Parts: sequence; structure tokens; C-alpha cells
Amino acid sequence: MKLFKTLRQDFIKQGNLKRYLLYAVGEILLVMIGISLAFQVSNWDDNRIKKNAEIRFYENIKEQIIDDKELIAGQRHYNNRHMVQYKYANEIIEANDRSKLDTLGIIVRNLTNYSDFDKEGNIYETMVNSGQIKLLQNHEIVNGIRELEELYNYMNRMENIHYDAMMQHLVVALNPVIAFATNEIKKPDAVFTYEFQNLVVMLMQIMEEKDEVYTNTLYEIERVLKLIDEELK
Repeated sequence: MKLFKTLRQDFIKQGNLKRYLLYAVGEILLVMIGISLAFQVSNWDDNRIKKNAEIRFYENIKEQIIDDKELIAGQRHYNNRHMVQYKYANEIIEANDRSKLDTLGIIVRNLTNYSDFDKEGNIYETMVNSGQIKLLQNHEIVNGIRELEELYNYMNRMENIHYDAMMQHLVVALNPVIAFATNEIKKPDAVFTYEFQNLVVMLMQIMEEKDEVYTNTLYEIERVLKLIDEELK
């Protein structure tokens, strides 16, 4: 800066207006270049910070939905295992096969079992409320997370429907006909009726829909995980 000041004073003393103007323009350009470089460095640093935050967020989302994937897969297996039993119970009732009463007693007792993921999907909502969604540049991942949240909510609705059907209809029907402690059917005639069979079929239909949403959710999780892995590369 001292050198520039000395040159400027020399040009003024010499009365060399042309050289002074050229110097002044050059000095202005240098200042502009310096400011531009400072902005670029600042922007680069801001972008680096934002990118690192975006990467950390993707990693956190990945960890969370991997945990969800394991839980949902377990609930899907539990749901399907019992659904197979209920279908067999329906066949026994349909055939009026009293020789399988002991087996039917065990299955009927298990009608009160149901899968329950019991977790609300709030990843997308949290991102929106916190403003963190602005960090995520991959809109396909954002849309996938939003789709997952909708599937989680759908899953919870179906599990609530299953629970309500069990408590409001099934338990009322089971109490008079079976001893829960021994799985012994005390009133076989009440079990081998179309009314009781309707309850079993209703539960099966609910469980089939639950299996569908479990399957769709697991597929969407795999898709989002693949997108995140590609982004993290």
C-alpha cells in the first residue's frame, strides 16, 4: 500500500495525467479483484460447510431408516406367520373339522396377536420445521423421505385398525368360548359358525393389507438408501 501511495504522489507531482489515470484504473481493478476473490473464498467456504452438513444429514437419515427397515421386516414376518395360521383356522372352520379342535384352540388364542411397528414417520416433517430441508439438494431423496413418511402413517393406521377390530369385536367373541390359560375351546359350536368365521376373515383381510404396506415401505426404504449411497459417493 505504501508503494502505491508513493507512485500516486509521483504521478501527481510530474503532472502526468495519462499515467495517473492508468494507475488509478489499475488500482481500482486490483481492489475489485481483491473483493471478488474474498467473496469467492467466502462462498466456497459457505458451500463447503453446507455440503458437509448435507452429508451428515444424509448419513443420519440412512442410519435411521436402516433401523426402521429391520423393525419393519420383523413386523412383516410376524404378521405373515400369524396370517398363515389364521388361513388354516379358516379352512378348519369352513370344513367343520371337529377333529382339529385342539389345533384350532391354539390358533384362536393367537388371534389376539398382531404386528405393531408403532412409529410415526416424522423425518420429513422435522426437516421442514427445522429448515434443514433447504440443505438437501437431491430432490429425489427429499421426495423419497416424504413418501416414506406417508407410508409410515399408512402403516400406523392399519395397525390401529387391526387393534380396534381385535378389541371391539374379537375379544368380545372369544371370552365366552375359549379358556385363554389352556387354549381349550369350551363352546365349539360358537366357533364353527359363519359369524366367527367372518371375524377370522376380517382379520385376514386387514393383515393382507398390512403386508402390502410393509412390503411397499421396505421397497421405498431400499430405493432411498440407494439414492443416499449414490449421493455420499
